[in-house]
Amino acid sequence: MIKIQAEIKTSFGKIVVEGSTINEVVTAINSFPENLIVELERIVLRMLSQSTNKEYEGIVKVTEEGPILVLKDASGITQYEAIALTLYFSKNRCSKPSTIRRLLEYSGIKLQVSSRLNEMAKRGLVFKPIPGRAEWALSPKGERWVEEEVLPKLKEAANR
Repeated sequence: MIKIQAEIKTSFGKIVVEGSTINEVVTAINSFPENLIVELERIVLRMLSQSTNKEYEGIVKVTEEGPILVLKDASGITQYEAIALTLYFSKNRCSKPSTIRRLLEYSGIKLQVSSRLNEMAKRGLVFKPIPGRAEWALSPKGERWVEEEVLPKLKEAANR
């Protein structure tokens, strides 16, 4: 018997719908609640937030608005590190300068985000995934830097 599959890609993975006929697949998709994907994204974000909040306690708290740095001493990190951490813990590791600035202000850190992002781009730490849009993401080099240098330093400081 032939099975027909439809894959719906989401920010957290994919939803697979199967049926014997196209009509079965379409009927199944039409039976989804209108806000199914939004609700699933919220649930997944909450689950990820809980595990992230436990693992990085004393460094970052992931909220519905985004990651907020909760460092004992925010003066112990550079402006580049603060921006990189905000991007690292953001959904899709990507965000707009205004959102990064707002999240850092919640963290008690004030800085010129746009200027720092341009400097970080010259160093290869961030890039614009879609040229022309005001959205920045960590580059693979930036992710390695956060994982290999920034987070270990902050974890060590948080355990003191």
